[in-house]
Amino acid sequence: MDKTVIDSYPRYESYKDSSVDWLGDIPEGWRTEKGKWLFNKMDRPIRENDGIVTCFRDGEVTLRSNRRTDGFTNALKEHGYQGIRKGDLVIHQMDAFAGAIGVSDSEGKSTPVYSVCVPKEPDQISSHYYMYFMRSMALRGFILSLAKGIRERSTDFRYNDFAKLDLPLPPYNTQVKITEFIEHKTTQIDQAITLKQQQIAKLEEYKQIVIQNAVTKGLSPDAPMKDSGVDRVSKLPEHWDVKKFRFSFKFQRGLNITKDDLRDEGVLCLNYGEIHSKYGFELLPEHTLKYVDDKYIETNHKSLLNDGDFVFADTSEDTAGSGNFSYINGKMQVFAGYHTLIAKPIINFDSRFIAYLLDSRAFRGQVQQKVKGVKVYSITQSILKSTYIWLPPIDEQVKIVQELDSEIKLIYETIQSYKTQIDRLKEYKTILINQAVTGKIKVS
Repeated sequence: MDKTVIDSYPRYESYKDSSVDWLGDIPEGWRTEKGKWLFNKMDRPIRENDGIVTCFRDGEVTLRSNRRTDGFTNALKEHGYQGIRKGDLVIHQMDAFAGAIGVSDSEGKSTPVYSVCVPKEPDQISSHYYMYFMRSMALRGFILSLAKGIRERSTDFRYNDFAKLDLPLPPYNTQVKITEFIEHKTTQIDQAITLKQQQIAKLEEYKQIVIQNAVTKGLSPDAPMKDSGVDRVSKLPEHWDVKKFRFSFKFQRGLNITKDDLRDEGVLCLNYGEIHSKYGFELLPEHTLKYVDDKYIETNHKSLLNDGDFVFADTSEDTAGSGNFSYINGKMQVFAGYHTLIAKPIINFDSRFIAYLLDSRAFRGQVQQKVKGVKVYSITQSILKSTYIWLPPIDEQVKIVQELDSEIKLIYETIQSYKTQIDRLKEYKTILINQAVTGKIKVS
């Protein structure tokens, strides 16, 4: 990818050794300078009506109220808060390694954990160019490696670290050109990413429609229909049975454990945060499941999951996640862990059909109208017991699953293709910015 980016743009006429190992060669006409000779660290007093400015990991530095109002930790007393002005280069000392470096678009105040910098010579130094340069270094892991080299077990990147750093110094007009080039190109790339994300959202919506139609109408459009008697489902095929969840499953709790009980070896443990593989849980190489001591096999054997068992996460941070589940597909020894509910079948059905049904809007709607919570939503045995499932004859369940598997596979493959394209675009953007700010390509 690097070579493709370099080859598609012109290079500068000649290069020289920067004498900085991690920077390498830079164009003739550029030089290097330490951060402290380019920027002053400011320590302004705050003003009465200043709002709080936040530096986010995506590089945006703006009033907190412009972005969102929840999810922040508010200080009881604003000790050491400092003034920020529009155009300041802001470095988040604790999050710089993750890209929290940007130019403020707002006036306000900030926590002292931010380094607020202004150019010593505003007509010679572009804060936006150095924002892009430092973010590029952060996203390539340089700031993290630098911070760890200075302070063991710390990711802090303080102003003194920035001050000692050897930075490239292109001519001012070149800094401006590079900034304009990056802004133009990243806008184009971001628009392409947004378009692909919209396509993914449409496919996800289509997938839900396909599932909903299959599990509520079956495969025959001419089948006689009846009133279902179930909320969120007006009609069902006449020959389908409607059953209460409580008469279809018996319930168990997952292990009464905490994260402290998890181990690197023992018996596999599926906790609520890992319940996401809806159509058959199988242990895959990318899974990072932990284990529990095998003593639980004797003391808590009812929390062991068997082939065909369903396991639900009993908490969710939003109602859309209420009813998240997996079912066990295959013979493996695995425990249901903390914050989980186990539903063991007591009637005969195709587990994969039930998985599609439980993921349908018709079933999830039953759960979501019953869950309670403010920020965390809980699903209980009583909620699940009060819901309904509906079942065609077993041979029809199998046929519906075969049709769904075939169609969902095509949708999934298309979604994965879009996700791969998005990853490549993001990689291309990262490399393009790095090549531009370090002078590996010449922009005009």
